[in-house]
Amino acid sequence: HCGIYRNRPDAKAVVHAHPKWSTFLTMVGEPYKPVYAQGSLVYPVPVLDSPNSINTRAMAEKLAQVLGKRPAALMKSHGAVTVGHNIVEAFTLATYLEDNAYRQYMAMQIGKPYEFDTRELALCREKLWNGGLFQRTWDHFRAKLK
Repeated sequence: HCGIYRNRPDAKAVVHAHPKWSTFLTMVGEPYKPVYAQGSLVYPVPVLDSPNSINTRAMAEKLAQVLGKRPAALMKSHGAVTVGHNIVEAFTLATYLEDNAYRQYMAMQIGKPYEFDTRELALCREKLWNGGLFQRTWDHFRAKLK
């Protein structure tokens, strides 16, 4: 987290997780594709080409460089990281990333998934990059804990 915070003053929250479906994609070298509206918000998703833990300053810097200005990055055979202006945004983007990866994987079982084009990506970002929608997703998952 420190490497990202050092390189991204706009990032006020970082989520590092080990999600199943998006990690599977990295295990076989399959790129993350925007196949689902919410999942398109983090596209394109760069991949850190190392399964090593991010437990040294050098690895943290590598991850921060791979992430760049993007809201998300994957780590090969390891996990994912998302950033946001607050924890709600970072968490919600993590859930969108994983939901898209699951849908991509499932679609690949029956054929070649449809990928959103540039115009569709722009429309999704315009409509779905929304604090109110992020809060509803956060509230949905929070309610499931009760």
